[in-house]
Amino acid sequence: MDPAKTTAYLVGGGIASLAAAAHLIQDAHVPGNQIHILESGPLPGGSMDGGGNPDTGYVLRGGRMLNFSYLCTYDLLSRIASLTDAEKSVKDELDEFNAVPGNKTDAHARLVGRGIDGPEIVDVSHMGLDAKQRLDLIRVATTSEKHLGEKRIDGCFDAEFFRTNFWYMWDTMFAFQPWHSAVEFKRYLHRFIQEFPRINTLAGVDRTPYNQYDSIILPIETYLKAQGVHFQYDTKVTSISFFPPESHPQMTVSEIHYYAPTHGDHALIHIQKDDLVFLTLGSMTSCSSLGTNSTSPSPLPTPAESLTSPDGTWRLWSSLADPKVNPHHFSKFGNPSNFYSRVSESNWLSFTVTLKNGEFLKRLEGWTGNAAGTGALITFKDSAWLMSIVVPHQPHFLNQAPGTEVFWGYGLFPNKVGEFIGKTMAACTGEEIFTELLHHLDFPLEPTLSTSLTVPCMMPYITSQFLTRKAGDRPDIIPEGSANLALLGQYVEIPRDTVFTVEYSIRGAQIAVSELMGTEMPKEVYLGEHDLVVLLEGMKMLFT
Repeated sequence: MDPAKTTAYLVGGGIASLAAAAHLIQDAHVPGNQIHILESGPLPGGSMDGGGNPDTGYVLRGGRMLNFSYLCTYDLLSRIASLTDAEKSVKDELDEFNAVPGNKTDAHARLVGRGIDGPEIVDVSHMGLDAKQRLDLIRVATTSEKHLGEKRIDGCFDAEFFRTNFWYMWDTMFAFQPWHSAVEFKRYLHRFIQEFPRINTLAGVDRTPYNQYDSIILPIETYLKAQGVHFQYDTKVTSISFFPPESHPQMTVSEIHYYAPTHGDHALIHIQKDDLVFLTLGSMTSCSSLGTNSTSPSPLPTPAESLTSPDGTWRLWSSLADPKVNPHHFSKFGNPSNFYSRVSESNWLSFTVTLKNGEFLKRLEGWTGNAAGTGALITFKDSAWLMSIVVPHQPHFLNQAPGTEVFWGYGLFPNKVGEFIGKTMAACTGEEIFTELLHHLDFPLEPTLSTSLTVPCMMPYITSQFLTRKAGDRPDIIPEGSANLALLGQYVEIPRDTVFTVEYSIRGAQIAVSELMGTEMPKEVYLGEHDLVVLLEGMKMLFT
């Protein structure tokens, strides 16, 4: 395909689309001014967002742990200039940050339990697995995906397995639940075996200097705009049309229909002969609901409400997979309802705390022995909410006000009743969530509580990628017979790689550009088990 004649339309402004745009420019040599990103929200970044202020509170819906095995991610970041030094790449910036001894991750309080006299740091030098549980782990790792099928994780292990140190650390590091897919769990065992020896310290984790919006999304956006890429915000794509098979035997997009109040309401884009369309399917943060320090988030949406969400992402994917709407090609778009209709299995709640008094972090550092940014994940294993917190290096936002500190956390069981507040996490205000946390630490409520703001966020689909599924529920990046359409994001199928990672979205983008434009394919998925030393070290830790 001639890049000079190619115009590319990318539906969705998340990391997958941004990565695809960068690779279209750098690898396929498509001029930047021929690339258009259509985003339903006011900013790019999708789920990798972050913002706020000291008056209403800073907000992060989550954070991402990076490591050396993210070959596609680090390749992309090595091509994007730092915002602070044009001579350096974002990857250079990340490497320099993580090389500073005071920034290295080495968790001293990975798990916290509730003892007779209060909170106790759990000894996590051993995994707590018995012989049968180790054998069950090996059995899952060696069983084929076809044989595991739609089996749940808790269909592969006894009940005690879910009370071991290994499970508490594994499930909170990656956000697995017992009812999630055994296939996805198996993929993670293979994909992250190199992390087994340091699962208790998280020493293999790379952190960005600031939150991932400021450290990753903003530099990529800045680069793309400098290249002439057109960003059209507040633009919800409502449908995609195809040429009839009689005139185009291959599946070929003919029109993109969108709604944009700031751009003339309803409109359409006619797709020309050499044009390409990249469509991000689904959204793990669609229908997210923010509470405040004094209010709780909205209740979980019904499946019908999922299809009426403001971003329109689930409705668009559903229309493509509906034989009534898309009679000729519907079977090539998977099964979106498997991922958006089971919110009771895919939701959890995160919260961001803005501190205006240094007492909390000072106490936490003294108790854990970890300065801000070095402790990674602290999980309260006896919390009914299974609450965890992450205290990053400060400041965590480019615009963070002097005298403020920020950290975030989450609970994997927001519908359970807390030990101290006596309410479900989902029903709590921000202040009540922080109160529960302070009680778990046995820290005094004041002066911390009255000088902080906690913003809770309910995310109905945050782990929907982990739900049990059957073959075909996730479509291919390039649907069979597609002439000009690629599918991106967390709900496409990439063999061997793991969803719920930045790497998955960026690898998918690289594959899409390669397949449609004939550029070089991305590096193979890193599998540490092919390295005998990594395999032996992983097995050694498993048997501690």
